[in-house]
Amino acid sequence: MLARAKTRLQAHLDVTERAQLIHDTLRHTVHALQVSGVVQRIVLVTRDAQVMTWAHAWKVDVIQETEQTAGLNGALREARQSLCTGAEALLILPGDMAWLEAEDVRAMAQLAASIEGPLVLIAPDRHEQGTNALLLRPPGVIDFAFGPNSAQLHTTHAQSAGATSLWYRSSSISLDVDELSDLHLYEAAPFWLDLDDA
Repeated sequence: MLARAKTRLQAHLDVTERAQLIHDTLRHTVHALQVSGVVQRIVLVTRDAQVMTWAHAWKVDVIQETEQTAGLNGALREARQSLCTGAEALLILPGDMAWLEAEDVRAMAQLAASIEGPLVLIAPDRHEQGTNALLLRPPGVIDFAFGPNSAQLHTTHAQSAGATSLWYRSSSISLDVDELSDLHLYEAAPFWLDLDDA
């Protein structure tokens, strides 16, 4: 829920400011996917009614989490099960990718296309600990391990599954806004999206 989101920033941003931050970074993430030209379907996974309203305005699909869903990894498992029948690959992105560019999405797709067989492609955060993007081919090649040190955990799962594991790094995909230092980087960004339908 938006009221409980970004709690690590609550000493610096009030509830309204945190909700606006979530809106702006999520809108940016969706826009980058929409203009990349390589994503067939965009789906937001959420249980928040306001986020669902945004998704409809942005013309993307929604899967509503149930109250029984066990955290992020559980929500992603449920979404994958309902969405990915027949899909070749799955790209997971958090909604706070403040600097994500369409070129990042295209570059990951191109890198994936250059590799044969099962693949786990990981874009680490700027600390090289978290996972800021996860491309899976096929979609069920490994289980999700989002949380502390997830980049290495996803790599380890890929090795156990016999899949090729690669890391994709770029400055624009490395920032997710979780802590005060992230917020300072975001606020100092040299550009802002100006979207009429935001």
